[in-house]
Amino acid sequence: MTGKLSKGRLWTARIMSGITILFMLMDSIMKLVKPAPVIEGTVTLGFGEHHIAIIGILGLLSTILYAVPRTSFLGALLLTGYFGGVIATHLRMDAPLFTHTLFPVYFAVLAWGGLWLRDGRVRSLLPVQGGGLNQ
Repeated sequence: MTGKLSKGRLWTARIMSGITILFMLMDSIMKLVKPAPVIEGTVTLGFGEHHIAIIGILGLLSTILYAVPRTSFLGALLLTGYFGGVIATHLRMDAPLFTHTLFPVYFAVLAWGGLWLRDGRVRSLLPVQGGGLNQ
């Protein structure tokens, strides 16, 4: 599993992970800056204004861990938990399924897909059968 990655696979992994990292950095930083739309949106979801910075810090730490190759697996695990909380919140609010509730699932797929493509250890933990994807 230590073979060299093709350029296409490497760039696909970088793009998938990069989209996740950039979105989560923006989301977390905006929660730390707390502009009015962020406060309004978070309060609408049932959280207090005092929760916003904590949520931002948790997202930021998880994202930083994901962005560092040595800790990317831990970061992906933490982001998965974070995304699970977002899903639960949107389910509780009866938010639209495909645009709100499943939105974090899309990012989880990008995060884990990018990690799977670039890390042979993750491929050995999550093997995909058929189609030559695991080679």
